[in-house]
Amino acid sequence: MEHGGDIFLSGTVLLAAALAFVLLFRRLGLGAVLGYLVGGIIIGPQVLGLVADPELIVGFAEIGIVLLLFLVGLELAPARLWQLKRDIFGLGLSQVVVCGIVLAGFVYVVTGSTWGAALGLGLPLALSSTAQVLPLLQSQGRLNTPTGERAFSILLFQDLSIVPLLTIIAALSRAPQTGPQTPGWLLAFYAVAAIGGLVIAGRYGLAPLLKLIGKVAERELFIVAGLFAVFGSAALMDSIGLSAALGAFIAGVMLADSPFRHELEADIDPFRSILLGLFFLGVGMMLDIRVIMSDPMFIVAMALALVAIKVGIIFGIAKAFGMENRAAFVLGLLLSQGGEFAFVLFAEAQAALLIEPAAASRFGAIVTLSMATTPFLMLTTRLFGGVRGSGTEDMVDPEQARQSNAIVIGHGRFGQAVAQIFAGASISVTLIDINPDQIRLSGEFGRKVFYGDGTRIDLLRRAGAEGAGALLFCMDDKNFGPDQIAPIAHAFPEAKIFVRANDRRQLLSLKLAPIAAAQRELFESSVKLAHTALLRTGIDPIVADRVVEEFRRRDCERLELQMEAGSIRAGMHLSFGAADSEAFDPQADAAG
Repeated sequence: MEHGGDIFLSGTVLLAAALAFVLLFRRLGLGAVLGYLVGGIIIGPQVLGLVADPELIVGFAEIGIVLLLFLVGLELAPARLWQLKRDIFGLGLSQVVVCGIVLAGFVYVVTGSTWGAALGLGLPLALSSTAQVLPLLQSQGRLNTPTGERAFSILLFQDLSIVPLLTIIAALSRAPQTGPQTPGWLLAFYAVAAIGGLVIAGRYGLAPLLKLIGKVAERELFIVAGLFAVFGSAALMDSIGLSAALGAFIAGVMLADSPFRHELEADIDPFRSILLGLFFLGVGMMLDIRVIMSDPMFIVAMALALVAIKVGIIFGIAKAFGMENRAAFVLGLLLSQGGEFAFVLFAEAQAALLIEPAAASRFGAIVTLSMATTPFLMLTTRLFGGVRGSGTEDMVDPEQARQSNAIVIGHGRFGQAVAQIFAGASISVTLIDINPDQIRLSGEFGRKVFYGDGTRIDLLRRAGAEGAGALLFCMDDKNFGPDQIAPIAHAFPEAKIFVRANDRRQLLSLKLAPIAAAQRELFESSVKLAHTALLRTGIDPIVADRVVEEFRRRDCERLELQMEAGSIRAGMHLSFGAADSEAFDPQADAAG
């Protein structure tokens, strides 16, 4: 009972610190991460001592990083991931190798340590903070921009690089071997085999399981199945010495094409947010103030040097890969800090007798301070007006939208007309689009369009879909169908759903979807143009009207036959101009 009381007391202190400091730093415009770090320092053992075991908290809260990578994986279908291969294995590899070598050389020169110690300290500094950068990109709506995708690609390769970095430290180890050691090439083989096994398990095991759960319609089971996939994949990767977060990412990619991905996102995201906050609180608590105070000039100077070196190197590499100056500079600022995996590698280097415990503490403080600089550095990007060509300066999350009666997803030529008609009827509308260029163009005409993927349940919830009467999907997406609509309709039962259909095939695919109505995007305009052309070419207006009326009747009847048969070829005899078309004489009908 006493132990349970300690848990509740510590939890109360942690949550109170999170509320107070995050609210304060948000109001100051400095971001939530810095608030968590400062809150952790204040309540940690070095200041107030309200929570005494930060290592335990960080170990538990690292689950938040695992869940974060799982949610990122859900956004990247295998085809999309394949498109990023150049950035992952080109840009990512270049960043890790160049930054690692330069920083190891810098540590060697500045500290006068051995090359083994310099590598044990310098190579981990090349890694950046996935737990800090990805939530920052998501909150600003920049994850799907070119700069955001390249930042993600580098972070993903950094996760992949954990095994070779651990292998290098093991090869340099001065500690006596206590048992058989696994060679690096064998670890790499295990990693490839594990990834292949996860892909097969996801396709032939997990996907059918989710379909079965969908038929049972138990939401709690979705959460259980999602967490099972995350923890199982993470445990497998961790058992072979690979990043647990990488395993969770692969689990997410496996389910990226699943019709239940939006449901999984909505259910798991709250766990991710809370645990990531606890992680940064723990990092702040672990910051050894005594180490900093023993040599503050060295710690601060090294943290600033780390940031400056990484910004310069990443800027140069990004330029070599064709990025513009502003985008390359923002990418460097994003990835300039040290990362959470540096603490793991420092511990391995200490166990390998490459570095002293004091050195691990000092460089842990350097990494933590560098992480604290990121919110300030990202504020400076506003001085440059954002990233040219990305439109990020105009992109705002729908969470900031006022509650409206209707939400229009897609503000292209189709969505613009729909939104204006609703506005003309004095119905409040929230506009969402995923195209930065379209958002910027709409802004030039005084339209506030929020950035995001409007097919995601969590984003629709932030936009106020629970209080909206209509959801109008006006984006140009041929693949938007019942599998994507069903979870949305389930999440927002009070909202009527309307869909823009790209063509007849998509309209047929929507016959079983829980929607109020769908409209082919070109049908009315093509009918109108044909009618106008008939009149302007001298056709009798009565005949023209009769032809259009008959076309509409036949098209409606043909569509009903196609839906009944489930085939686009049904009802061909009703189509004008077909070989077996039913006879029709507009002159006779007009005369009659």
